[in-house]
Amino acid sequence: MTESAAGKSATPPRERGPGRRKEVVGEVVANKMAKTIVVQVTRKKAHPFYGRVVARNKKFYAHDESNQARVGDVVRLEETRPLSKLKRWNLKDIIRRSAMVPETTLDAASQS
Repeated sequence: MTESAAGKSATPPRERGPGRRKEVVGEVVANKMAKTIVVQVTRKKAHPFYGRVVARNKKFYAHDESNQARVGDVVRLEETRPLSKLKRWNLKDIIRRSAMVPETTLDAASQS
């Protein structure tokens, strides 16, 4: 093995070092609970044998202190200590708001 091959690493340094918290980005699918949102994170990965890209979904329960996230919003979650039986994530920020139609307009449209 040559010195140049041994000195260089093939993979870039990991973004998550010691003391860094994991972050995931996903879409809010439920906000009915008090100060809690359910976020669905979709990860796409190539199948190890077939090579086809497969989407995997996972739901995370996250703490939303001010109940600001709505269904359809794209949010960033940050890993935190266990807050309840299922909550291990905290809402960090809202990346994109959903373009939801207000319920009052829907009610008026359905009655006519």
